[in-house]
Amino acid sequence: MSTPLALFNGSYLGERPTGIGVVARELYAALDHQEVPALWPQGLSPDHGSRGHLRRLLWTQRQLPKLWKSSGAPLLLSPLPEAPLGKGVPAVVLAHDLLPLRYPQLSPLLAYHLAYVPLVLHRARHVLCNSEATAREVHMRLRLPLRRLSVLRLGFSPGLLKPMGLQRENFLLVLGRHDPHKNLARLIRAFARLPQGEQMLHFVGPHDSRYTPKLQQLAVELGIEKRCRFTPWVDNNERLTLLNRATALVMPSLWEGFGLPALEAMACGTPVLASTAGALPEVVGAAALPLNPLDIDQMTSAIAQIFNDRCLQLELAKAGPARAAQFNWRITGANLTQRLKELAN
Repeated sequence: MSTPLALFNGSYLGERPTGIGVVARELYAALDHQEVPALWPQGLSPDHGSRGHLRRLLWTQRQLPKLWKSSGAPLLLSPLPEAPLGKGVPAVVLAHDLLPLRYPQLSPLLAYHLAYVPLVLHRARHVLCNSEATAREVHMRLRLPLRRLSVLRLGFSPGLLKPMGLQRENFLLVLGRHDPHKNLARLIRAFARLPQGEQMLHFVGPHDSRYTPKLQQLAVELGIEKRCRFTPWVDNNERLTLLNRATALVMPSLWEGFGLPALEAMACGTPVLASTAGALPEVVGAAALPLNPLDIDQMTSAIAQIFNDRCLQLELAKAGPARAAQFNWRITGANLTQRLKELAN
């Protein structure tokens, strides 16, 4: 058996993956598993809360170097900026964004984001970035040399995400966490300015005791609590159905390092309302209706337009799959394999 190119760190992936977990799963599936074998330790994912997070960080520093060395691989590949800090482990890590540095918050993970992640990025052999926007920010904010950065365009799974020909229903879909940079309070205010009708706003993503209750209370104060639905998690089949039934997916974020939900929606032929901030314009191109994330009036106007303009809905439904087809995990895997070969030499 030939020597592998890299050992894949699968410690972040849990039973209910979102965001980085989904990227980790799909990225590994796109690689040749003989060239890039993986480690899948249990009980270390975000599913296990702060204890799982702490166990993962300890495992990364204490056990992962030994496991990497015994694998014989010249590189360690991590689908997020986590890697051993000691010398002697040449890590290739994937940076998704620097949102915790852009929008720091008091939390138990503050030191992790402000100290550990930047240190990992500085010590890595190479940093893959999921977008040009992320690469620019890593270079400018952390002063990493451009020669140690490259963009790895992510993908989607066409077998799981596709148009199903279902009847569209009168709701906007929001996928993801409720963190402040998601700009969901402005979205709720913009939605509340619509004439009272049957339109709904459906939030699907992990609830956070710091943020979710405030968003729910805001909906109550604005008198639209019956038009807002909050669902903590859905499985892949439910997610696919929601994407195919929604009038549109909306992403009003103040910043995104990539914006995978927008890509997933376009793959399903679902119109997308996308913020003009961060990497979202790179993902959606001209196949989405733009949102100014700081202008509530413009957001309300765009929402009304997507609900009322049937021609626009059809135009975006047609443009979405063609745009999404440009993001292919098979191509991502091939590009990553080539980069690993260059770095391993």
